[in-house]
Parts: sequence; C-alpha cells; structure tokens
Amino acid sequence: MSSRIWLLIVIIFLLPLCSCTSPPDTARVIRVIDGDTIVIEGDYRVRYIGIDAPELYPQPEAYGIEAWQANRQLVEGKTVRLERDVSERDKYGRLLRYVYVDGIFINAELVREGLARAEAYLPDTKHQDYLEGMEAEARFVGRGIWAK
Repeated sequence: MSSRIWLLIVIIFLLPLCSCTSPPDTARVIRVIDGDTIVIEGDYRVRYIGIDAPELYPQPEAYGIEAWQANRQLVEGKTVRLERDVSERDKYGRLLRYVYVDGIFINAELVREGLARAEAYLPDTKHQDYLEGMEAEARFVGRGIWAK
C-alpha cells in the first residue's frame, strides 16, 4: 500500500512537467516556408487560415516566389499574434491560425496584395467575408496573380 501512495505522489508532482502545453498565442517567427506557412518558436508549423498562396514546392508556381518574399518581409523574425478559429490543426499537423503583426492582418494583406487567394476551408471561416473582400479589391485593380 505504501508503494502505491508514493507512486501516486510522484505522478501528481511530475504531471505538470509533461509537455501538455498548448501552442502559444504569440511567438517569434523563425522561418517562412512559403506564402501561407511559417514556423514559430517551439518548432510549430503554422498554416494561415482562409487563404491559398501559390506553391514553391516542388516547382514554383506563378507568384509563388513573390508570395514567399512578401510573407518573409511581413513576418520573418517578428513576434506575431496567432488567432485560432474552430480547428486546431490541419491533416498535416500544422497549426491553423490567423496571423497578425504590428496591427496588420497578415492573411488579409497577402490576399490584398494579390499574392494569395481567399479560400474557405470549413469549418474555419470566421474572417472569410473580409478575406473575400480583399480578393475582390485585388482582382479589381489587377494586383499580383490578378494582373492582366
């Protein structure tokens, strides 16, 4: 009986030390993967919700390099605020977040610059109307992927 009590005490004291922490709400960006994916402190990969930027891999798509460069300029090395919608992660294990830095809504800024499309991925659609408005503006003026 005494050994069971000791085991319970050890478990109670060690439980808070386990890595059962949730991802941070703010973090420094340590790497930009492409136009809609970053890596933050703690080695968390973060996929921007509600947008789809042209791919870099395996072959760069049109405006893929420009989207990556713009994303780097906006967030690399900076502390960002991360906002969750409904889903925690995508099927690849990446965190799904809306990303903000210095008062700029990064997801929307990339769409506004014509470097990403507004793309709804249910059930994460909290800001989808706004993102679609940014895409309409980019299309109207012919920015980035919408250039004629």
